[in-house]
Amino acid sequence: MTIPRFLPRWLLALLLGCAATLAAADYPDKPVKLIVSLPPGSGADTTARFLARHLSEKFGQPFLVDNRPGADSFIAARAVAASPPDGYTLFVASNSPMVTNVAVFRQLPYDAVKDFQPLARIARFPMVLVVPANSPFKTLQDLVAAARQAPGKLNFGSGTATYRVALELLHERNQIKATAVPYRGTSAAMTDLAGGNIDYTMAEVSAVMPLVRGGRVRALAVAAGERIKELPEVPTVSESGTAGYESYAWTGVFFPANVPPPVLARMSQAIKELMEGDDAKAFIAAQGGTVFYGAPQPFAEFQRAEIERARRVVRSANIGYED
Repeated sequence: MTIPRFLPRWLLALLLGCAATLAAADYPDKPVKLIVSLPPGSGADTTARFLARHLSEKFGQPFLVDNRPGADSFIAARAVAASPPDGYTLFVASNSPMVTNVAVFRQLPYDAVKDFQPLARIARFPMVLVVPANSPFKTLQDLVAAARQAPGKLNFGSGTATYRVALELLHERNQIKATAVPYRGTSAAMTDLAGGNIDYTMAEVSAVMPLVRGGRVRALAVAAGERIKELPEVPTVSESGTAGYESYAWTGVFFPANVPPPVLARMSQAIKELMEGDDAKAFIAAQGGTVFYGAPQPFAEFQRAEIERARRVVRSANIGYED
């Protein structure tokens, strides 16, 4: 579009707005990349592939999943933040890079708020408190009583910073102390738990179910508002004496900051329609979660509130910032 020089500002703004709207009408007209900070098979990865398949069908363009795991999600988040804000790069992320990292790390190579445009909150997955199969603890109340009797004696594993914060919040609510054992990933923490090397841990439902079904770990409580179909006999944390406690892993989609509003609106509407459909509800339910859709502005507000909550827990538990 050629724009003559010396146009009045109001007319120039109008013309540029029209140009952006016309460009958005053809968007996307080339492949779109969905960057994921976790490896294939993870919750964020399977969600990204579900989105990619359905958005490809809707728009007639390839939506390609690009896994960039490692470095506490720094690699993927930094790649998205540095991408052109043209709508052709999406970040399918969990709360770890977009919330917990902000609270836990002293310095980040990206700004989780300023460098991104929230596009759509997608789903959430309840966390489950688990112990080794041969643990003496049969209920959450048993574990809490033991921790109160010998502060710091019990140890707990945390596969990610998000799970560490969730557990520290549980400790705070019950006024107990335990010794943290950090792991480089949820799989490592679950393996050590099954081997009896730690006393308990917490992870989202899809990560714990294979070991629960295999009889290698026991679920004590579900950190959801109500019992879940995967573990109908397991009480919620609230039912187990910690009223109102809930912790979830969630996934959402982000653009780099400063994406043109018409592009944001077009993709936002497409994802909204998808997440309100039966296919999305069935897919998320099969992963042990529920659709938790949120439009751009409510999602941005939710992210900020989650960051403040995580910061408060980090300060209260004196977790300490990592470099």
